[in-house]
Formats: sequence, structure tokens, C-alpha cells
Amino acid sequence: MREIKGGVTSPKGYEAAAVAANIKYKDRTDMALIISTTPAVVAGTFTTNVVKAAPVKWDMKIVQAKEKAGAIVVNSGIANACTGAEGDGYCQVVAEKAQAVLGISEAVLLGSTGVIGMQLPVEKMLSGIEALAKAKTGDVAAGTAAAKAIMTTDTKEKELAIAFNIGDKEVTVGGMAKGSGMIHPNMCTMLSFITTDALISQEVLQQILSEDVSDTYNMISVDGDTSTNDTVLVLANGLAENEEILPGTKAYDDFKAALHQVNEYLAKAIAGDGEGATALFEVTVKGAKTKKQAQVIAKSVVCSDLTKTAIAGHDANWGRVLCAMGYAGEEFDPEVVDLFFESAAGTVQIMASGVATDYSEELATKILSEEYVKAIADLKQGQETGTAWGCDLTHGYIDINADYRS
Repeated sequence: MREIKGGVTSPKGYEAAAVAANIKYKDRTDMALIISTTPAVVAGTFTTNVVKAAPVKWDMKIVQAKEKAGAIVVNSGIANACTGAEGDGYCQVVAEKAQAVLGISEAVLLGSTGVIGMQLPVEKMLSGIEALAKAKTGDVAAGTAAAKAIMTTDTKEKELAIAFNIGDKEVTVGGMAKGSGMIHPNMCTMLSFITTDALISQEVLQQILSEDVSDTYNMISVDGDTSTNDTVLVLANGLAENEEILPGTKAYDDFKAALHQVNEYLAKAIAGDGEGATALFEVTVKGAKTKKQAQVIAKSVVCSDLTKTAIAGHDANWGRVLCAMGYAGEEFDPEVVDLFFESAAGTVQIMASGVATDYSEELATKILSEEYVKAIADLKQGQETGTAWGCDLTHGYIDINADYRS
């Protein structure tokens, strides 16, 4: 398994494009296209928020009907959420326009991100689709451009591609994502689009994606808000011509590992790019009785505002970590817990068997001043492990969200 250059255009048979449609932003691209040159099966997971954006409802129907897909059209700036029948209708208008311009009959999936409650400027969207169709290429640069076009408050594009072999056939999985605020998935605003040239059925692809989301995107949090627009879509067009991936085979395990690598990378990139963040904060709980216990406790710590502000201040306030572990809703014995902080600057044990160690505050501060900070808690109860990702909480988060609509 090897990382290669690119993202969604790295697998065989995919093209992408980005254009400036002036949907909300005036100085950057804001529409993206991903197209498979041959019909692709599609799997997806979506927000559990009762309030679902129009494109989420549109995509859910396509996935549930197990339709083949030909393209994904994404816009940034306006979320097309809470827009009533008019917003729902725009989904059909945009999808039909894409089918006509691209000359395809397969379903067109949609993604939107941005301000809730505003109607899409549909005429700009339709003009944007025409421009996207003219601009699409299979170049790596086109995939990167698409990843940039779906950003809102993100500070950088997020993409990755992984290649591996099934027999003598090279299979590639590529992905792009956006997310910076309103991040607390339960499948933020979080969008992730994955492409692969693997030959795999819709049912098996959906099974693998649904299982993996619980260990990747659902284990991140920036601000505790589950978005109306959370969407993860995976297209598989079979152009690698590998032997079909089936459960219980090495090919299944290898594909699952490749998809996990892409999903985990994108999930961590979203968490680390949280609005106003200066550090990616990773929490691993080990020695748990069950995986659920480990994951619930780890997620509780990354969601704690007091812990997040301590990370922002490079303060080894371990009591906040233990407190967040304690109210997670999972039983453990705090008097046996070991706790460590770790980063590129080193490792320090903060607590041993429930009691503070004679650690160096200077070293702890140095460790917590890095861009990637880890906390490791050992419950000493079993063999299971769970990891969650978040970020520090700074005044920058307030600055961004106090006037987001403008």
C-alpha cells in the first residue's frame, strides 16, 4: 500500500474541474465537479441531524435506490439547507442540467456547504455547470482544484490517494474533503468524496464504508455541532479490472485498509484545520474493556471545551482530561489510570495510577506547544483501544463565527 500524488482524479476513469461561479465568494472558485467516465456504484453515509439539507436528501435517495452514478456537483458558500420546496427543486434542476451538459443518464450526486437558510442562485449554478463541463480533465491538478473549490472557512485543501495491488491489477483510492467548523459528525460542515477504480458491488462498498465511518469521521469534533450537510460519498467504477472484491478475501481486507487510510487522513485533516485552531489534538484511550468504552471516553475528551482551551494555552491541566473522561458515561477506575502527553517534542507521563507524577511543567509546555498533540490514557481494564481527533479552541473560532454570514 503506497501513497501517490493526487486525490479524486488519481484512480482510473475520473475527471474533475473547478470554476468561480460567484455563488457567494467573489475572489475564488466555488463549484467543483467529479465525473466518472463510466457508470459507478455509489455508497454513502449522511448526517444524523433531523434537519437535513436538500442535497443530503437527494443523495440519500440515490444511494438507497442503489442507482449508478456518473458525477458529483458540489458548491460552496451556500448550504441549500432549510430552503423548503424551492431548495429541493433546485437539486433536480442542477442534476438534470449536469446530465444534459455531460451527456450522461446516470444519477448526479450533489453536495453543498456554506450558509444555512439562503437560496442557491440557481442561474449561476447552471452557468457554472457549463463551465465545469468544458474545464474537466483527468489531471492531478484538476483534482486539487476541485478540493480547493469546496472549501469555506478551511485554510487548505484536503486530499489523498492510495494505490495497492489486487493480484496483478493496481487499484487506487483517492479522496478529497472539506471541513473546518460545525464539525461533530454522527453518521460537520463536513463533506468527503472518495473515488476508486476498484471492482466492487454497491452492497459490499456500502458495508465497508459504513463500518469505517465509525472509526474515522465519527471520531472527530471541532465544536460539537453536527451539521445539516454531512455527507461521505464513495464512487467505484471498476476500471482497475481486478477480481471482484468479496467479503472474507485478502482483497476485501486490503481495500478496506486503503479506504480507511484515506478516510482517517481526511478526518484528521478536518480536525486539525478547525476554525481558529493552532493544533491537532489526538486522544487515545487504551486498556479498555470494549472498543465502545475506549471510543466514547476518547471522544468526550476531544469535545471538552476546557481541555481544548488548555491545549490552546499549552497548559498541562490534566485534571480537565480526567474530568472529561469521567462524565463520558462509561465506567472505569480513575485510581488506576495512567496519562501521558506526547508530541514531536517528546513524551511526558502526567499521571500514574490516578495520581500526578513529578513531571516537568517546562517539558509539558514544550510538548503541548507543537502543532500535533496527543494525550494517551491507559485504563488498565482490557485490550481495546479507541482514538478521537479534535483541535484546540482559540479566540479565532469566535472571530470566524461571530460574522460568518457576512
